[in-house]
This record gives sequence, structure tokens and C-alpha cells, in this order.
Amino acid sequence: MKAVHFFSLLLGLLSVPSFACTSVIISGSNTADGKAVMFKHRDSSCQEVAVEYFQGEKYRFMGLVNADWRTNPLAKVTPGTPEVWGGENETGFAIMNTATYDLKDDDIPMEMMDREGILMYRALEVCATVADFEHFLDTLSRPMYVEANFGVIDNCGGAAYYEVNNYTWTKFDVNREPLGYRVVTNFTMTGRMEDRKGVDRYIKAHKILASTDVPMQEWDHNFLIQNISCSGKPIMRDITSCVIVFEGNTMWASLGKPDRVPCMPYKL
Repeated sequence: MKAVHFFSLLLGLLSVPSFACTSVIISGSNTADGKAVMFKHRDSSCQEVAVEYFQGEKYRFMGLVNADWRTNPLAKVTPGTPEVWGGENETGFAIMNTATYDLKDDDIPMEMMDREGILMYRALEVCATVADFEHFLDTLSRPMYVEANFGVIDNCGGAAYYEVNNYTWTKFDVNREPLGYRVVTNFTMTGRMEDRKGVDRYIKAHKILASTDVPMQEWDHNFLIQNISCSGKPIMRDITSCVIVFEGNTMWASLGKPDRVPCMPYKL
């Protein structure tokens, strides 16, 4: 039994980097057009990704998906519904996530977890504002089967991160950040310090932004991708699959390694 337990633990440790991201939200009070900018550098075991368009229950939206979502037997979805790993709807509401490993404090089996992609698909269908998203979280049935940071921006000036586990959530309003932006990787402020992941990427992203001579009003998709995504290790890794940036009403995406694949605009 001890050998089996050790092997299971080793597999768990090896799997951690498969769901890792580096993200930044910049408050609209510090951007050229007064709208928040949201950046996500995605590391994933799935290297084939795509942007697809959907007609949701209330709103049309576009979203980043794993290209094999229709055939992948491991995807935790209802038939015909993909997992979305970042997207924007016709109202200007946008959402993305980063995985966390320090929040879960219950006995929900791990095989039932990782429903973040399902949650974001549903949020894009029905939410138009940050306030809508908070109501959405409040009204979801428990447990929510998620453990993640969710970044959200809207066309009304809302910009926030949410640390969410199976039963509760905590908001961090980016508009109140003294720096004018917030960096988030794979740990939370409310979780267990001993289980934090992605601290090295968090520190490097902060150093990059703190040391640049470029005014914050010029921190657009090009700046973020070139200065953070293409900065080398530990941010750029073998498992980097794409970068997405929500800027204005456009989702910019480099669907592959950002130092090799050009960034393209996607709009509704």
C-alpha cells in the first residue's frame, strides 16, 4: 500500500505543471482607452487549441478551447458543450482562469474537480458585468467543483480576480490596486502558503512590469506578450500552449508558442 500511495503522490506532483498559467489585469484607469486589459499565458498538457464562436443562452461569445473537445473522452462536459479556457461575449464581459492548488479544503474526490472550463462557458452565456458574475457565483449549486483564480473584466469598468473553491469565493478588485494592476499565477492570497505553485513566475512577471520604462498606458497586447510571454523561463516553458489578451472589444490570441506564432485579433 505504501508503494501505491507513493506512486500516486508522484503522479500528482508531475501533473501540477500541466495546468498552470500566468495572468495580469490592468485597471482601465491606467490604460489608453479607459478599458481594462486582461492577459493570460497558458501552460497546458493540451497543445492544440483554437478560438471558436458560440451562441449562448443569452449572449454570443468567443472562447479559447482545446481543439479536441468534441472527441476527448476525459473532458468533463455535458454532451455538445465544450470547456472554455478564456473568452469574451457580445457585451464586453470577458473571463479567464488560473489553476490553484492551495484552496480546496474538503473531501470532494479529485476526479470530480476541474470544472473551471464548464463554469466559464456558462458565465459567458449569461453574464454582462462583474456584478452579474458575482450573482452567478452566489447562485451556483454547491459544490462548484472548482479550485481556481478567475479574472473578469467588463465594459462598465469592472476588473477583478476571484479566488474560488467548492463553496466560497473572495474578490480582489483590480481598480483598488495601488500599482494599477494585479499579477496572478497558481496560488491565492486566502489559501495555504505551503501549497503555493507558480511563485517564481509571479515574481518574474512583477519584476518585468516594475522595471519597464514603458508607460502603463502603453501596456497593450504587444507589450504584454513580448515582455512577459517571450521573456524566457520560468514563464515560457515546453508546455506553453497559447497566450490570450482581452483589450477593448478584441481578444488577441497567439495559438501556440508566442515566440513562434503571431498574435491575431478575434472579434464578435
